[in-house]
Amino acid sequence: MALKIDPLQCTSCGMCESLCPTGSIAEKKGVYRIDAGSCTECDGGDPECMDNCPVDGCISYA
Repeated sequence: MALKIDPLQCTSCGMCESLCPTGSIAEKKGVYRIDAGSCTECDGGDPECMDNCPVDGCISYA
């Protein structure tokens, strides 16, 4: 399973991209997206992107 970013809530701050240990987050057309094929949800720990996103509910489980 992977995480997803709600494009309507994303402020394009870039914090999630810089914290992703697998490099699964990238910006496209001003909105960040998570590659489901490489996202490991931080291997069962607390997902770094979700824990550090300044917008509550922007990043969720797919």
